[in-house]
Amino acid sequence: MERKQMSRQGYESLKAQLNELITVQRPEIAEKLKEARSYGDLSENAEYDEAKNDQAQLEAKIQQYQYILDHAEIVEDEDINLEEIGMGSIMKIKDVESGEIEELKIVGTNEANFMENKISDESPIGKAAMKKRVGDTFIVETPNGELHYEVVAISK
Repeated sequence: MERKQMSRQGYESLKAQLNELITVQRPEIAEKLKEARSYGDLSENAEYDEAKNDQAQLEAKIQQYQYILDHAEIVEDEDINLEEIGMGSIMKIKDVESGEIEELKIVGTNEANFMENKISDESPIGKAAMKKRVGDTFIVETPNGELHYEVVAISK
C-alpha cells in the first residue's frame, strides 16, 4: 500500500482517538459483554448480541485507525512548499466566473472537514489544485458542470 500523507496535527489527533478507543471504549464494551453474559442463555440474549456487535464495530475501527497510522507519511509544517500547492498548503483560490475567493487547506482524507475549510488531497478540488502555482488556473469537474479556479495565494 502506498503511504498517505497527513499533517503532524492530523496524525497526533488520530493517534489520540485510537488511544481513546483502546483505553476507554474497549474496556466499556468488555464490561457490557460481561454484564450481558450474566443474564443467562446467550442464544436469546439481545443485550449480548448488541454488545458483540458494538465490539466488532469498535475492533474494526481500531484496526482501521492503526492501519492509517502505520501507513502515514507525516508532512511537517517546515516541509510545506510555498511555491506550489501540496499537502498542508493553505490556498486562496478565485472562482473565475463569480470572482468569489475561498481559502482552503489541503489535508489528508482523515482530517478533511469542509466546515473548517479543510479539504482532502483526494477531493476533486484538492486533486485538481495539487502542484499548481500562484496565477495558475485549474478546472474541477462536478455533476453540475465545470468550475474554473485561479490560484491567488499559497501559504502555510
